[in-house]
Amino acid sequence: MIELMRTNDPVLISFAEALLAEAGIGYFVADANMSIIEGSLGILPRRLMVDAAKEKRARQILTDAGIEHELRPQV
Repeated sequence: MIELMRTNDPVLISFAEALLAEAGIGYFVADANMSIIEGSLGILPRRLMVDAAKEKRARQILTDAGIEHELRPQV
């Protein structure tokens, strides 16, 4: 899986999740439970992951939604 986004902002993650779900792109939010446990310190951000085969489409959807500045660099 490819990491698309890393953030402590639960609203941003849920927005990205909704966009990907609407487009039929499967995703996984890594470290969601750990970031809740650690509280509001911001040490453990949530990571939005997608399958490598869907990365290009997912990036385009999030870019079209205006949150391209939140995307991790492509490797």
